[in-house]
Amino acid sequence: MTPASHNSTAIIRTERGLTIANTRITLYDVMDYVKAHYPPAFIRGLFNLTPEQMTAALAYIDAHRDAVEAEYQTVLQEAEELRHYYEAQNRALIDRLATAPPQPEMAIAWAKLKAQKAAHQAMHESP
Repeated sequence: MTPASHNSTAIIRTERGLTIANTRITLYDVMDYVKAHYPPAFIRGLFNLTPEQMTAALAYIDAHRDAVEAEYQTVLQEAEELRHYYEAQNRALIDRLATAPPQPEMAIAWAKLKAQKAAHQAMHESP
């Protein structure tokens, strides 16, 4: 792990990218919520960050906005490519599993599930 800048060790570069030191939280994780306009206190609580870690992350993002944004876009693109790849890889398996009858040892569980589903639908259909 190496510091992302020589005067700040709060944000480091790891094999995962720009990361908040002593965590597995990347700046890209934080950026998802910053871009969605979540308040910093919510983001801090979500990732269990200290106030100092959150401040350092937001300060780094602000100070290096263009570079962080470019890396963030790359991460989003790679994630989308992976999603498409695994969807294609698993499509046949998912189709087969969706049409397969329940396994005999799961018959009781399936019967309970169907009964609960019917009760739930009846509750929402009645006035």
